[in-house]
Amino acid sequence: MPAEAWIIGAAMTRFGRYPDLDVIDLAAEATLGALADADASIQDIQMMAVGCLSEAPNMLGQRLAKQIGQTGIPIYNVANACATGATAMRTALMAIKAGEADMALAVGAEQMGKMGLLGNAGRSRPKPAGFTPSGRYGSVMPVEGIIGTQLMPGVFAQVGMEYANDHDGVGFEQFAKVAEKNHAHSALNPLAQYQKPFSLEEVMAAEMVAYPNTLLMCCPTGDGAAGVVLCSDSKLATLDPDVRHRAVKISASVLTSDPYTPSEMADFDVSTLTRQAAALAYEQAGVAPADLDLVELHDCFATAELVHYDNLQLCEPGGAGEFIDRRGPWRDGSTPVNVSGGLLSKGHPIGATGVANVYEVATHLRGEAGDRQIEGARVGLTHVIGLGSACAVHILEKAAS
Repeated sequence: MPAEAWIIGAAMTRFGRYPDLDVIDLAAEATLGALADADASIQDIQMMAVGCLSEAPNMLGQRLAKQIGQTGIPIYNVANACATGATAMRTALMAIKAGEADMALAVGAEQMGKMGLLGNAGRSRPKPAGFTPSGRYGSVMPVEGIIGTQLMPGVFAQVGMEYANDHDGVGFEQFAKVAEKNHAHSALNPLAQYQKPFSLEEVMAAEMVAYPNTLLMCCPTGDGAAGVVLCSDSKLATLDPDVRHRAVKISASVLTSDPYTPSEMADFDVSTLTRQAAALAYEQAGVAPADLDLVELHDCFATAELVHYDNLQLCEPGGAGEFIDRRGPWRDGSTPVNVSGGLLSKGHPIGATGVANVYEVATHLRGEAGDRQIEGARVGLTHVIGLGSACAVHILEKAAS
């Protein structure tokens, strides 16, 4: 049987903006932190996978090794849109399962600065109420804001509008409640880019970007890095008891890409992609959605998080609106979601996000999350979507006592 893979070290920088550092500095900080957390050194590592979208052509992994220690090991440079970091971790995990390494490093890093959520898009022309290019939503809600539908804010606005059109009990307020929750959660996370709570009224009154997502319902850009050290069963058995006690098992690792669907939204069918990945992950891990103690999912926009409640089976089919209304995904709810603050408030340095999600869940499973700790957490799930065309889901479990 393939070797099991365990997380024995994890670290991340605070997400934010670091004009005096470069992406190698950020990656080095997270990598050295993860090694120290594992009571290991770079000499113990037999392969490394480094995810960074902006530096994908420039061999960031080898440049990182020059800063923290060159040992001649295989280094993989990974780019997979917003799923970049999670793909790097899966690359390291697969090396362990293949028996090619007993210890491996996965690192995600990005330096985006204040590049702006909207890129170079200008203000869109006024659209009539109910207008969308696909014509799928009728006159349920108008697509309004400072951009149209060709960039991610508009795309995920449409994803949310479609869900609202198809299910009762979902409207502007339910989407806004997602952002209210995540901003509140981030106030307890010292590594979050923003740590300021906002009331529901403030979220709804913020500048409209692409209806129904206001500015406070959109993730910020920024800089940051995260790293994890993985090891095999056989290696874990040789390590110090304190390291073994803190180890976190990777019970499932799934990466999917777009299936063919005859849909005009096929390029951004994030729901089918996530549903397929989640079903495979639950089967692989032998757990059910009800077994999850916390979830870190891809909330690039508030609309995305609400739709993924349903896609990940955290609520009854069609019940995402009722789930947020009864505070199911809050820290004290039935299935806490994005206790870190999520991408909306923790931040979203693209290459780092997938590894940072794993760091967050692993920290709770170890009982080391401080004020934001989910008590008794034993099973957690991470989820990330890359440009609507790649989805990574990992299920992590606390080591048996």
